Amino acid sequence: MLKQRVITALVLAAIFLTALFGLPAGYFSFFIGAVVLIGAWEWANLSGLPAVWQRLAYSVAVFALLVGAALYLGFEGEASPRLNNLAIRDLLIVGCSWWAVALLLVQGYPSSAVLWGHKLLRLLMGLLVLIPTWVALVYVRQQANGAWLVLLLMLIVALADSGGYFAGRRFGKHKLAPAVSPGKTWEGFAGGFLANCLLAVILSQALNTSLLLMLVLVVPTSLISVLGDLLESMVKRHAGVKDSGSILPGHGGILDRVDGITAGAPVFALALLASGAFAAGAGV
Repeated sequence: MLKQRVITALVLAAIFLTALFGLPAGYFSFFIGAVVLIGAWEWANLSGLPAVWQRLAYSVAVFALLVGAALYLGFEGEASPRLNNLAIRDLLIVGCSWWAVALLLVQGYPSSAVLWGHKLLRLLMGLLVLIPTWVALVYVRQQANGAWLVLLLMLIVALADSGGYFAGRRFGKHKLAPAVSPGKTWEGFAGGFLANCLLAVILSQALNTSLLLMLVLVVPTSLISVLGDLLESMVKRHAGVKDSGSILPGHGGILDRVDGITAGAPVFALALLASGAFAAGAGV
């Protein structure tokens, strides 16, 4: 199993890095769109739609919304898009607002299931999870040095997860959300947070930039990424499944790999937009 997980992880990393650094900013959005559509397929199943035609219909609906979002942003498929920042801001605010609501739902589980447990409401939740993720990654990638900023986002989420895992194993005693994910602890949460604070300090020194700026980008993204993991765990627990899918040998589904990114990306992108950090023309 470990060997299978490692091989899958290496293949995924190679595919992602090739797309991230090998594709122009606009074309990278198509790659992310494909990942989002696989996530939509899995989310439909988590929402209680096991039939192939139902999952396909939901994926088509998500595709239509992605096209609508692209047109709203001013993206028409060009390699180096010039996006409408006001439109981006609006969609990112919607995405970040959703995660504020999601925090309350996770905190209130299982009682909160009465508010979101219906199939249609879970499908709506999927739209609020998936569409802002695509918008955020498209925006971040089209910045100057956008590929490296996307990589930074991934690093923040990975540190929050791995730092939380190792700190939780060593020091974990107090459960973070026992009804949702019994393995997560407050000590692990603190470990991931401290790991990312250290990352912000290192980056501020290495890039000769403001520590406050790096903290503004890194800390909220780190904190909220944990919520993405918890939300998916909550929905899977409600659906009675262990993994979101089986497309990735040894890892489960796409959503199992990107749950932290779905929460972290909109927050990271909005912080980037609001701060004006690294802002410039479209990426290449």
